[in-house]
Amino acid sequence: MGRKRPVSRRGRKPLLALAACALAAGSALPAAPDASASDGKPGCISTPEAYREAWEAREVHCVAPSLFATTHARSGTSLYPGGFRYAWAGSHTNLEHYLKLRQRYGDTPAKVGIGILSYVGYPGLTTWSTPTDLAVYTLPRGFRAQVPAFETWFRLLDEESGDTGAYPLAGQTRLAYAYSRLGPHQDVVDAFQSVTGCNRTALLQGEDVSAEIGCNTAFLEALAAAGPSPYTTGDSASCFRNFATRYKGPKNAAALRGVLYQCQDAGFLNTGVGIGYNTYANPFVCKPARDQSVLQRYTGREFIVPNSTFDRLPSHVDIALDLGEPSQRGFLDSGYC
Repeated sequence: MGRKRPVSRRGRKPLLALAACALAAGSALPAAPDASASDGKPGCISTPEAYREAWEAREVHCVAPSLFATTHARSGTSLYPGGFRYAWAGSHTNLEHYLKLRQRYGDTPAKVGIGILSYVGYPGLTTWSTPTDLAVYTLPRGFRAQVPAFETWFRLLDEESGDTGAYPLAGQTRLAYAYSRLGPHQDVVDAFQSVTGCNRTALLQGEDVSAEIGCNTAFLEALAAAGPSPYTTGDSASCFRNFATRYKGPKNAAALRGVLYQCQDAGFLNTGVGIGYNTYANPFVCKPARDQSVLQRYTGREFIVPNSTFDRLPSHVDIALDLGEPSQRGFLDSGYC
């Protein structure tokens, strides 16, 4: 993609921290039980330590739903940078697929490491160079994993700040409609373009969101009103609060998409329904990217969880991902097999 600086997963702008991430309607999972509880089918991996053992042995096993995964910069101390209210988390089904990647391509490490980042939804992978780890963890008691549908985000915002009228139903409806009315050859990047005006080709080439690539006024003014991203000097709470009090334009789909983009890393690859997506070749479809259908480029289930430092998690392990060299990543376009 030609970016010289790291970018987040989900098609966001230059960032130094990473994160990971899905399916289903916008309901929450039950609150996490204590970390010692096992779940899933008998014999499924239910601890981070057991997952690492399977990874190292290149074995494929079922994984219990109590385990989650997030990719992060190797120097990170939390799931997402501290300013974020929520972190994106991959599901146990994602973890199962990562074991399959490891077993299948363990002798070609770049296909494993980059394959996971692609499956999660990172853009800019042709030049990605930031050392990245996969955190596998259980949630503290009382933490809830929720499906990051658009309606979930706006319900959470109303719950946490009161119904301020900042996110009117009409804008939410038009946003959901734009993402639910895609044609057979359209994808979520097309939906992002239709809502915000930002040019699809420019986004995929790593251009900044700006008027120069067609981003509309409502989207750009929402970003400006929200203020600094939590990836820089901001934090999610202030970002959403700033939008609610400072944004004076129409509270339409573009503005609402802008505030999620700025305050919670819902970038142009975000589907709004809790399933991952990428324009690169799906690692599990044996075709070049150009020959894969839009449907085949959807990936795994994703959730949002309250952001946490690693030392607050009941249990977790970090698995270093070998990303190889950019020159080894032709499979992103030509396919993995």
